[in-house]
Amino acid sequence: MKPKPLPEKALRLGRSLIIADLHLGYEIAMAKEGFYLPKVFHDIVSNLKSVLEREKVRRLIIAGDLKHSFVPEWRERKELKAFVDEVSFLVDEVVLVRGNHDVGALWLRELGVEVVDELELGGWKIVHGHKLVEGKRFIIGHEHPAIRLRDEVGAIIKVPAFLMGENLIVLPAFSPWAYGNDVLREIVSPYLRFMDIEKLTILVPVGSELLSFGRLGKLKSVLLRL
Repeated sequence: MKPKPLPEKALRLGRSLIIADLHLGYEIAMAKEGFYLPKVFHDIVSNLKSVLEREKVRRLIIAGDLKHSFVPEWRERKELKAFVDEVSFLVDEVVLVRGNHDVGALWLRELGVEVVDELELGGWKIVHGHKLVEGKRFIIGHEHPAIRLRDEVGAIIKVPAFLMGENLIVLPAFSPWAYGNDVLREIVSPYLRFMDIEKLTILVPVGSELLSFGRLGKLKSVLLRL
């Protein structure tokens, strides 16, 4: 099966749709620290349902960090249940590949969600990406990959990106609050530290398109000359 990146920050692999890093409950966690943010839960669910309805896949795979808080609490639990209720009728199966934020998520099995630490699919191993496991070809989240772009008036914006390679695919964060880690400057996931990432292709979702910025190594060298 050949992975197909989608402009909605999702990846299709056969009859499965893979997303990562939703960080549901982020607004709740920030409110506890005195930062009040507008809730984006309905936007996240609406965007995901649109993709599921269009792609007509059988399985939804979340490659880690479905939830945000390391300390489970009832309001986050309520939001997670609402999420599953909204999307589960569109697919035959929902799978959570646990990430480092998915503490206390095993109760989701009560809702019919399969909760695993890794998943083999079509010759790829799907993991969150926060710790190394054995394998040859990986699809991961965790990194929240992004690059910085400068517009015609000199303003700098950070945009999410896919990193696509023969043996490694890094998904952008599905959450709009996860602004991303500039992979041209810093690397977070151990998979990117221990693999040759210079040949990874950068794809940036823009509207209904994916724009290719070429290989990471070449883009980095070009930017250094500017």
